[in-house]
Amino acid sequence: QVHLVESGGALVQPGGSLRLSCAASGSIGSINTMAWYRQAPGKERELVAAITGGGSTNYADSVKGRFTISRDNAKKMVYLQMNSLKPEDTAVYYCNADIRSYYSTTFLKLWGQGTLVTVSS
Repeated sequence: QVHLVESGGALVQPGGSLRLSCAASGSIGSINTMAWYRQAPGKERELVAAITGGGSTNYADSVKGRFTISRDNAKKMVYLQMNSLKPEDTAVYYCNADIRSYYSTTFLKLWGQGTLVTVSS
C-alpha cells in the first residue's frame, strides 16, 4: 500500500515563508512526476508546481519567483518552499505523485490528504 502525507501548513503573515513537505511511503517501485496543487475556498484546484523525475520544473505564473519545488529521491519526498507569501496564496495544498508500486507495472496518480496554508495579518 502506497501513501502520500503532507506537512508544514500553518498561519503565516504576508511576506512570510513556509516549507511544505510530502513523503511517499510503502512498497514503491518508482516515482515519476511529483507536484503541488492548491485549492482555495470557492475555487477550483490548480497546479502550483511540478517536477519531473529528471528534475525539470514548471510553475504557475502566480508563484513564479516566489515558490520553489524540489525532491529528494532517496527519501522519496517532495518539498515546496514558499517565500513572499500573499493572502491570495491561502489554500489547502495537496501533494501529488505518479507512483508505481513495486508489485505493479503501471503508474497511478496519488494524492495526499492536504495541508492548510493561511496567509493573513
